[in-house]
Amino acid sequence: NLDSIFDVQVKRLHEYKRQHLNALHILTEYLWLKENPHAPFTPKTYIFGAKAAPGYFLAKQIIKFICTLRDMIEGDEDVRKKLRIVFLENYSVTISELLMPASEISEQISLAGTEASGTGNMKLMLSGAVTLGTLDGANVEIGERVGSDNILIFGMTTPEVNALRAQGYVPADYYHNNPRLHRAIDLLSAGIDGQQFPDIANSLRYNDPYMVLADFDAYCKIQQKASGLYADTLGWQKKSLINIASSGYFCADRSIHDYAHNIWGLCK
Repeated sequence: NLDSIFDVQVKRLHEYKRQHLNALHILTEYLWLKENPHAPFTPKTYIFGAKAAPGYFLAKQIIKFICTLRDMIEGDEDVRKKLRIVFLENYSVTISELLMPASEISEQISLAGTEASGTGNMKLMLSGAVTLGTLDGANVEIGERVGSDNILIFGMTTPEVNALRAQGYVPADYYHNNPRLHRAIDLLSAGIDGQQFPDIANSLRYNDPYMVLADFDAYCKIQQKASGLYADTLGWQKKSLINIASSGYFCADRSIHDYAHNIWGLCK
């Protein structure tokens, strides 16, 4: 649907990059649409591209979860008019050359303090996508360049993550206190479209090393805000153009110049 938001998360499949946070939110949107079929809803197409390490069991389970969710939505004629998932096979540079210029939201949702850098988010920014992400990695510098009105930041900061970990993070507290989240995780165990995902559910409920549950509510709110902003077509295009115009800072020439001066000490 070309009138839907193209919301894109393309990167290596890993728990710290939190594709399962994105998928959990899509599941809750699906459930909400089933219960509120006539409510206003900005159509969305969620596009994933990722590869996982061969022996990374939970990453493979997350891929299967996303694809199962896709199949369930595709089989639901009413919901798929408003909500779709596309999982691109064999994500590569060739595919990214087509995808990135089509992207409208760039998902960069790793747990704050875990993403040292990032180049995919810079390429998506250059192509006009608005970054939706945590205050982490290159998102910090993108935010400094485009201004807070032209980036969608959510979730805990690195100091907040460290403080929560130090006091003792208990994911079960979030699971029990958020009915929307509780229902989605229970469905992972009970089964979605005939497929069960107990390993993902148990990891989130009892371990959750990348604090998906702690950031879940903030993520839902920023997604809702993004949908509202997208309804203002001119305003959204302005944000997109500001991102494109601000992306020159991330060019290789500037980066190498900084390395030569500040790190390698080759220039005076």
